[in-house]
Amino acid sequence: MKPDQIKLSLKTLIPLKQPVFIWGPPGVGKSQVVAQVAHDLGVELTDVRAVLLDPVDLRGLPSVKEGVAHWAPPSFLPTEGEGVLFLDELNAAPPLVQAACYQLVLDRKVGEYTLPKGWTVIAAGNRESDRAVTHRMPSALANRFVHLDFAVDVESWLTWAEEKDLHEEVRAFIRFRPNLLHNFDPKKNEKAFPSPRSWEFAAGIVAMETDQELELSLLKGTVGPGAAAEFAGFSRMFKQLPDPDAVINHPSTANVPEEPATLYALCEALAKMAGEETADSIVTYASRLPSEFGVLLVRDAVKNHRGVVESPAFSHWATANSTVLL
Repeated sequence: MKPDQIKLSLKTLIPLKQPVFIWGPPGVGKSQVVAQVAHDLGVELTDVRAVLLDPVDLRGLPSVKEGVAHWAPPSFLPTEGEGVLFLDELNAAPPLVQAACYQLVLDRKVGEYTLPKGWTVIAAGNRESDRAVTHRMPSALANRFVHLDFAVDVESWLTWAEEKDLHEEVRAFIRFRPNLLHNFDPKKNEKAFPSPRSWEFAAGIVAMETDQELELSLLKGTVGPGAAAEFAGFSRMFKQLPDPDAVINHPSTANVPEEPATLYALCEALAKMAGEETADSIVTYASRLPSEFGVLLVRDAVKNHRGVVESPAFSHWATANSTVLL
């Protein structure tokens, strides 16, 4: 399921208090999706890394009152209100820790502790095929969850990256090489590989505008040598873009690059400039681009400024590209 579908599913299941398990490879953003949904629903999020727990941690510490042993639950378990109790990396936890989660997931209780009525249990973990540290989940526990498989989606990530204002150079590169958003091969046992999470780190490195040689070394350690080398080549073209202001000022005569990588980068830069005063120029220039790039530019420009569709040039462009838009 795409991230947007995962979000919609969680927004349906959380009010039902239905436990959910999200499966996916490392670095795709499983925990971020859960956090976003909790924020959208206006409920609290308690993130518990199950892999760091001991079997007795959920039950708490014993104390004796009037000759009777009582268990004091840990402070990280909620006691009131509404929210999501997120058990991340649950299937990476040792079997005894998973067993301690049985009662919490099945009966919403652990020993003397009871999960408040307004709370829902969500868990996440890597798949066994990813060769991450995992333990087979007992069928009794697995049967209590609704299971959702997380799939990486380029458009969803680009929308999120734009909202987070990740460096435009990284966003343009992912448009140019979408297969490198997530390129994880568990058989290679690589320390660094391209993933939505590692590209977020890479965007921070690029934004620092450090020495090129140092930047390349850091990117190799973030997204892997192959992806870093491709990004470095793309970056050189990105820095030689036509001046976006010149394109806006002279959309009918400005140069149209031939290199696809340069076109992706230029479309990214122009879309960010979308506004009332620039909309007509952007659509005029888009009409001179190869159809796929024209659609890309106008679509992204509309995302940034809805008024683009009201510009005089838009109706002419839409008519000329009706076969592509259908």
